[in-house]
Amino acid sequence: MDRIENYQQYIQELLSEYVTHPSLNPTLDREFVCDTLHDRYLIINLGWSENRRIHGCSIHVDIKNGKIWIQHNMTEFDITEELLQRGVPKEDIVLGFHSPKMREYSEFAVG
Repeated sequence: MDRIENYQQYIQELLSEYVTHPSLNPTLDREFVCDTLHDRYLIINLGWSENRRIHGCSIHVDIKNGKIWIQHNMTEFDITEELLQRGVPKEDIVLGFHSPKMREYSEFAVG
């Protein structure tokens, strides 16, 4: 298996596991959206909170140019640490939720 296939597998395993954890709001459903053709992976929350519709992305991860881009993570789940534990090097992880200027000061890839 090549490096990108490994990364795809790691992301799918991690997000598939995360989506099964109980939500803090039991009226919301979590969906794992997995687009392996374009290497986009998302966790979507949807449902109702009283009379208010909830629909939004809590985790968004892409694979671009051979690197894993953590685009968005509004959860307690530390996907970056989980990827590091699986052997993904820091230079292959981009913290896309930080501005390009701020990424220069992290231990991770700039882009």
